[in-house]
Amino acid sequence: MATFPEGVALVIGGSGGMGADICTTFAAAGCDIALTYNSNRERAERVAERIRGLGRQASIHRLNIAEADSVAAATSEIAARSRIHTVVMASGSDIKQPLISELTPADWRKVVDADVNGFFNVLHYTLPHLKAGGGGSYVHLSSAGLERWPDGDVLSVAPKACIESLLQGVAKEEGRHGIRCNSIAVGVIETGIFLRLWDEGVFNEAWKEAVLKNLCLKRFGKPQEIADAALYLATANYVTGQMISVSGGYGV
Repeated sequence: MATFPEGVALVIGGSGGMGADICTTFAAAGCDIALTYNSNRERAERVAERIRGLGRQASIHRLNIAEADSVAAATSEIAARSRIHTVVMASGSDIKQPLISELTPADWRKVVDADVNGFFNVLHYTLPHLKAGGGGSYVHLSSAGLERWPDGDVLSVAPKACIESLLQGVAKEEGRHGIRCNSIAVGVIETGIFLRLWDEGVFNEAWKEAVLKNLCLKRFGKPQEIADAALYLATANYVTGQMISVSGGYGV
């Protein structure tokens, strides 16, 4: 049975497809939740109601991780109410699928500023609170593209590689303070950006067939399967500096 210390898990992007399932899975395991959204407050409210329906407390906070002041304000507001013991990074840019040769400097800077610098903002403002509370855990939703390069996914994979290196450094430097850092290498999950790109025709049956050939398990993943892995990493108290793959065996 997963157990959490007293306090809250901060789920960045908790209103999204995978983020919402992480919130409710943590709540079912006995954890109170502070979840963030960027623009869709109504969806965040629905997730919060699901959490409360499970008998746990939930608060929602508007947050743009690319803006340091926004991160500082939200973190201070949450920490003033309760100890932050877990930070889950479940947000990311709504990206296109260019080849590296087609990528413009402007698009590259936009995603790096939002995702890499945004993650650093979250780390910078939450780490002191986790340390002050006696330790804590970071769980980052990364990409299975770090195991096998997927053409056209540079805007997802390259920024996450930078974040992965940063997490390794935090695991090494802050482990003495009880801080753990782990990642999930996320494969094709039937939610969020994947569904949008499918509807837009960026992904089609030929693409699907080609991807499935590279999977040991001949299907795409479900958001709940990411949530289950996040719950494990958030509560596995002797696991740190690791990336586990939830991708149907994409990297094998």
